[in-house]
Amino acid sequence: MAKKTPNPIDKHVGSRVRMRRMMLGMSQEKLGDSLGLTFQQVQKYEKGTNRIGASRLQHISGILQVPVSFFFEGAPRGEGHQGGGMSEAPSPAYVSDFLATSDGLSLTKAFMRIKDAKLRRRIVDLVEQIAGIDD
Repeated sequence: MAKKTPNPIDKHVGSRVRMRRMMLGMSQEKLGDSLGLTFQQVQKYEKGTNRIGASRLQHISGILQVPVSFFFEGAPRGEGHQGGGMSEAPSPAYVSDFLATSDGLSLTKAFMRIKDAKLRRRIVDLVEQIAGIDD
């Protein structure tokens, strides 16, 4: 029997759970304990392998101190969705994918601690130059 691939929405919601959990410095085990689940179940939710039910998502939102809508921000649109000419816009998924990594989260936290806005801009310019991005 072929493996079923996770639904893109389930993957997105799971990655947002992971990102927020990591922002709070919370382990999968601690989140699982708060939900009465194993850390393996939390892993499956975060990967999108298992779908998170509505009541469980509401519980997770309380534990992670965000509104339920947080988990759907930047979610991929379904095939039948009627967008107002926005279908050409690039997906913000790469941002949440980056922030869901420990490197992305560490870099973002450190960057936001830099108080000097001009210095932050110069760092962005430097990184863009290193990456070969021309405006």
